[in-house]
Amino acid sequence: MRPDSPSPTIPFLIACAGIATFSAMDVLMKGLSIDIGAYNAVLWRTGTGALVSGAIYAVSRPTMPDRATMKIHAVRSLFVAGMALSFFWGLARLPMAEAIAIAFVAPLLTLYMAALFLGEKIGPRSIAASLLGIAGVLVIVAGKLGRGDYAPEALWAVGAVFFSAMLYAYNLILARRQAKMAEPLEIAFFQNFFVALIIALGAPWFLAVPGGDHAPHILGAAILATLSLLLLSWAYARAEAQILATTEYTGFLWAMMFGWFFFDERVTWPTIAGALLIVAACLIVARKVPHDDPVEPAAS
Repeated sequence: MRPDSPSPTIPFLIACAGIATFSAMDVLMKGLSIDIGAYNAVLWRTGTGALVSGAIYAVSRPTMPDRATMKIHAVRSLFVAGMALSFFWGLARLPMAEAIAIAFVAPLLTLYMAALFLGEKIGPRSIAASLLGIAGVLVIVAGKLGRGDYAPEALWAVGAVFFSAMLYAYNLILARRQAKMAEPLEIAFFQNFFVALIIALGAPWFLAVPGGDHAPHILGAAILATLSLLLLSWAYARAEAQILATTEYTGFLWAMMFGWFFFDERVTWPTIAGALLIVAACLIVARKVPHDDPVEPAAS
């Protein structure tokens, strides 16, 4: 950063607040996924999110996006829909700290996605980092198997979160392209809108109308998701991505605290060790990746 650049302290703190807000949304979504299933939790949250973000978006008197921009909104929403369904299905069956730790492999998977779809070269340092990250996941899984007290669906849940991370990895590539074509409010509205439409295709088979006691949680999750996106967007517009990227890992601390407080989930040493390996791998990669352009935070 240049000597005369503004201090990144405020954007860093705002980004931390954005991660904390998103983690609080995960608490509500975990509870909803347990009570009404991941499908209905995501459908009702994104539908409500479309109304909330749409109201804010309408106040800005926007112009209709062109065809190319609308196409990328729709394509990215397809990946976000699969990502959200698989993640929250897994989150309902795993401790929050374990799910968040496994999801941290997404930046490592992005390396291979970029090589596959963008033709970027993967160096030995990146390969070593990705192997370290996979080792972290294996440590978490081995710790779960070693305890012998896991639910029958727990390993499927690990697979679901890992699959969600794969979708999130490609979602990051789309997010970079999308951020150059649209503003955060536009992205928030159309993402919620298209994800709700995509998931609604399964309504004839899976739709359930939640009870009135679930309405505050659905509205709260929608508001928190929108607020998180706006906070992160504000921060990333004012500080370098290499400075703010580490705030992502505060999500693990929030997941540990929220999981313990709201769901009585204890955090095991294998989970902490695995998370440290994954974070170390991500930081190794981040040190060699240029950060000339700010990266638009991806919202789910």
